[in-house]
This record gives sequence, structure tokens and C-alpha cells, in this order.
Amino acid sequence: MRTFIFIYRNPTRCAPTHETSAAMKAWFDGMGERLAELGKPVVASDTVGNCSPGTTELNGYSIVQAENLAGALAIAKECPHLTRNGGIEVGELGEVPAPAG
Repeated sequence: MRTFIFIYRNPTRCAPTHETSAAMKAWFDGMGERLAELGKPVVASDTVGNCSPGTTELNGYSIVQAENLAGALAIAKECPHLTRNGGIEVGELGEVPAPAG
């Protein structure tokens, strides 16, 4: 299995509700062993470069395992976060060689 990061982006100033939190928990629970790391919510953020700050803001991340990028995208497309006009950036994580000496 390969490892992917899901970066969650909320619509600007979107506050979680009991219902949206429960839907996300159910989605995470449904991933089973594919969810390698639940991740953490973002409590403060800023941007560098083009991150569409006018319409979305950083919300959090998760680490997910899938066979390939298409499999990771299939998992992401099931996220209830998308029903609130949120977005998910999906990226495959690679290894970084250890620094020399």
C-alpha cells in the first residue's frame, strides 16, 4: 500500500456542527485500516501561494493508505466534507533521503 495525505479545505468561515462532525467520524470509522493516521484539525492558518483563500481555508489533514492515486481519490470522493462545498487535496507521500553526515 502507498501512503497519501488528504488536506481538507473548508468553505471560508464554515463552522462544524454536531451533524457534520458525526458524518466525518462515520466516514473515518468506515475507512478501517486504510486510515493510517487520523490527523489533526487546524486551529490557526495562513497561506503561501495560490490556495484560493477567498473561498476556502485550511481545515486539517489525514494520512490514508491506498493501492494508488485513483484508489485514494475514490476514498476522498466519499467524504461528507464535500457536501458542504469543502475540498480535499490528495497527494502521494514519498520518502526523503536522510541528510548526509
